[in-house]
Amino acid sequence: MDLDTVRTFVAAAEAGQFQQAAAELAVTQQAVSKRIAALERNLGVRLFTRTPRGAQLTIDGQAFLPHARELLRVAERAVASVRTGRRPLRVDVIASRGAASGLMRGFHRAHPEIELDVVWLFGIERAVDALRSGEIDASFRAVAAPGRPLPEDIDSVRVLDEALQLLTGPGHALASAWSVTVSELAGHRIWMPGIVPGTEWAAYYDALVAEFGLTIEATGPNFGSDALLDTIADTPALATFMGGQTRLVWPAGHGLRRIPVTDPTPVYPHSLLWHRDNPHPALTALRAHLAATTAGHDAAGTWRPGWVMPR
Repeated sequence: MDLDTVRTFVAAAEAGQFQQAAAELAVTQQAVSKRIAALERNLGVRLFTRTPRGAQLTIDGQAFLPHARELLRVAERAVASVRTGRRPLRVDVIASRGAASGLMRGFHRAHPEIELDVVWLFGIERAVDALRSGEIDASFRAVAAPGRPLPEDIDSVRVLDEALQLLTGPGHALASAWSVTVSELAGHRIWMPGIVPGTEWAAYYDALVAEFGLTIEATGPNFGSDALLDTIADTPALATFMGGQTRLVWPAGHGLRRIPVTDPTPVYPHSLLWHRDNPHPALTALRAHLAATTAGHDAAGTWRPGWVMPR
């Protein structure tokens, strides 16, 4: 259905005269008549009857009018959704409870006037495809896994090095420690069922194992964070790694411990990715906010994989 004919119909219905509708639309009265006739042929009904005082809606015209108005409103929203600066900034944060989600909440508090759409995409390839297609404007990722450099049209900047912590139940051998060194973790079973081969976080933990000789198990189905916390609380032989800025809540009876890891402190490097030709003005505001509010990178006493990009 041609929107110009629908727009002309609404203008004529509201004006009650084809001549006045033509003036409002800046077209000739003949053009209005042709558009209305074309719409009537398309619908198979009469929409107006001519009277000495102008044009009056038929019963069918009265029935069609609210739907015609809604069609025009939907069209306006569709145009606004892709108009630079008017549509929401769409950002992939990987997971709702992670550090990237916290960074976006901070951005929203600082810039409540900027409308946001927050999404969760799986895997860096999916995120890069979404950036290149315009599906999203930015993504938080660990850049970049070995042998998988970013395409030339995707840019990135390091925004946060997040320290890993050890999460244990109350019966674990390390539960009473104020901190643990990486070497003290050797021989302990670290259970992380959320590791998926081929992802950037799998590459990160592979590098961690290779560097420090740790035992990380990804066995069993991933039933989510609640099931992970239940298992860690009830199984003294298991611990897990948790990002220091990951927000989790567990029952008081679990008695879980979050223990800093030191000498060195493994950090998970978060970068912001975007397409170099993306013109959304809020993207510039997001990058400026992150540059002003996030801590420095590669601090003394920390470790990250050698393949993580320094910028």
